[in-house]
Amino acid sequence: MATIDVSLANGRCRAWLYRPDGRSGAVVVYLHGGGWTIGGVDTHDRACRRLADRSRLSVLSVDYRLSLEHPFPAAIDDAVAALEWVSSCSDELGESPDFVAVVGDSAGGTVAALAAIQLRDTELAPDLLMLLYANTDLAANGGSMDKYAHGFGLDAGDVERFNRHWVPDRLRWTDPDISPLRAADLSGLCPTLVLTCEFDPLRDQAEAFGQRLVTAGVTVTVRRDVGMVHNFLLWDLLSPACAAAGDRAADDLAGAIHRLRAASKIVRCAGGRGCQTLGHG
Repeated sequence: MATIDVSLANGRCRAWLYRPDGRSGAVVVYLHGGGWTIGGVDTHDRACRRLADRSRLSVLSVDYRLSLEHPFPAAIDDAVAALEWVSSCSDELGESPDFVAVVGDSAGGTVAALAAIQLRDTELAPDLLMLLYANTDLAANGGSMDKYAHGFGLDAGDVERFNRHWVPDRLRWTDPDISPLRAADLSGLCPTLVLTCEFDPLRDQAEAFGQRLVTAGVTVTVRRDVGMVHNFLLWDLLSPACAAAGDRAADDLAGAIHRLRAASKIVRCAGGRGCQTLGHG
């Protein structure tokens, strides 16, 4: 597998591109977790390698800017820049992508959802969105936030601290530009996969986002990983169950892309991804 260091937005942020042998023409823009405050391409290197290797998809892991130095909306701006880079069919990609998915875990899921919502009516709109144990509502309380507040890998106190780092003004946590669950209208969003964990304080809000998508008429799959905890993608070496959950997520992603490509019959051409649609089966 080739790994290429990429500069985005005139050097504003960087990314690592994983290009597996025998890859398809689809590209995954990956946005890591870490409460918008910690983490990066290095902490998620193994997770992205495993995703690219199992799915045979090219994965662009984005080292978006972090709080406290770069609070909202810097991370979203960098996600958009990554999608612009993919759309430009850069030489590093090695091929003209015909399908673009955006995947985010935890806080990266927040960024992924907000970028997809922002771009849904533009040429940069992704073809698929995938959220893994995502934070969809910074103001969430009760339910899983209370039931699994302590002792399951992510404490509710940590969630609140990360929220404050990214958006210091607590009154803004209900802003739909910050909490995707609060968006007034989710119609027109691309097909979406929502994966949650049984023992995760963020579980209920992520599943509520999935239900909002159903109500909005978006094609959506919501799957709860029984027995799993937040951040399982990074624990594959410690837990066979977490490794298996990571494999399931990769299979979900690859399967969804295969089905959507088959349904829309998107073909590649010199003009770039999605340049011609032959119809729907």
